[in-house]
Amino acid sequence: MEKFKRIAPQDITSIKPGKKVLFACVPADGHYYPLTGLAMHLKSIGCDVRWYTGALYKTKIEALGIPYYGFEKAMDFNPERFDQDFPERAKINNVIGKLNFDMINVFIKRGPEYYADIQQIHAEFAFDIMIADIAFSAIAFVKEKMNIPVIAVSVFPLVETSKDLGPAGLGMTPAKSFFGKRKQDLLRFASDKILFRKPYQVMKQIFNSYGIQPDGNVFNTNVRKSSLVLQSGSPSFEYKRSDLGKNIRFAGALLPYTKKNQQIPWFDKKLQQYKKVILVTQGTVEKEVNKLLIPTLEAFKNTNYLVIATTGGSNTAELKARFNQPNIIIEDFIPFNDVMPHCDVYITNGGYGGVMLAIENNLPMVVAGVHEGKNEINARIGYFKLGENLKTEMPTVAAIRTAVEKVLADKSYKHNVHQLKCEMSQYDPNLLVEQYVEELVAEGRYALN
Repeated sequence: MEKFKRIAPQDITSIKPGKKVLFACVPADGHYYPLTGLAMHLKSIGCDVRWYTGALYKTKIEALGIPYYGFEKAMDFNPERFDQDFPERAKINNVIGKLNFDMINVFIKRGPEYYADIQQIHAEFAFDIMIADIAFSAIAFVKEKMNIPVIAVSVFPLVETSKDLGPAGLGMTPAKSFFGKRKQDLLRFASDKILFRKPYQVMKQIFNSYGIQPDGNVFNTNVRKSSLVLQSGSPSFEYKRSDLGKNIRFAGALLPYTKKNQQIPWFDKKLQQYKKVILVTQGTVEKEVNKLLIPTLEAFKNTNYLVIATTGGSNTAELKARFNQPNIIIEDFIPFNDVMPHCDVYITNGGYGGVMLAIENNLPMVVAGVHEGKNEINARIGYFKLGENLKTEMPTVAAIRTAVEKVLADKSYKHNVHQLKCEMSQYDPNLLVEQYVEELVAEGRYALN
């Protein structure tokens, strides 16, 4: 595991103004927002920063004062209408089947399309380096075919294979016994040869047609093809590995860019009337309110707890009418940095950005999510005792109530979150990305610790 030494400003080799940086990401909130702080920092120190992604983020990017490039050859899907963009996906219910579908259709097949667009962008904007989220499937194309360095930003837990762990994608925690470790070995083999064989074959066929060789399995390739990987988080939120990739750097919590003094902070007088406050959300992508919102509201309506639910715009009016109890607040959206400091427990399906914000706000969690890689995030929350992992997409009212009561009663959860928050605060993502961009562009290399 990497031993981090905080880098002070005087240790940074300043970037010369005018360095050209192309940001690129899969068009989804969890892939876009963690990159915004880095982009705005590089812009503020004089880099020419531009961004390539789907039309969903055009207005947001332009509002940041960053030139936007849209998808031309690439399929412009929208996570908020996945069922319309990928109608066959809705018919898949098991975790492995849905993950295979996503890897092939949402990610791998888009790589050549992104590459075609980026070549056209480069003809107009000869960028020196690309910074992309780790799932952006043109990383290998840009680095190997265009000979341009790429920093990949890992916006979810590390997916690179390790001899010390089970395979990525199954939400497994590290085994401790001899037989448990042998089971991990067997499952890694089965993962490569059986479970995730199809997406690997699709990736290999596409890569081979462009003269690119995969590097390990479907999870490893983007990690190993990147010049450098910035991992959102810190070592204590990652399982110990004796074979951590040498191009991986922890960066602390990568949080969305926010303008200082942008608006009056959200507040409700009910916050002063209750000793315990519960925050629940399913994010903006998950539209099925019966998964987490309704069971939580049912569990705590007419109790001594204040329950704050953010719906992301899903059935807000209906939920307000159904749950009109005085101890319930339901809104489309509330800025997490405004509401989280008032809360005692955060109930979520496990989006990585929300989890990072909860840690930043010393907030223990109850998590219930399996798909879209949330099983990996939630497994870590349970393993490191940052909260309770319910290991399901559809928790019962009783399960949510029991988990919340356990987290509130046991102060070790909040203590563990606070310890992790302190560790993450030792990292300055902006200074780190500044250093790494300079090293990769100016020197053509990056230093290893």
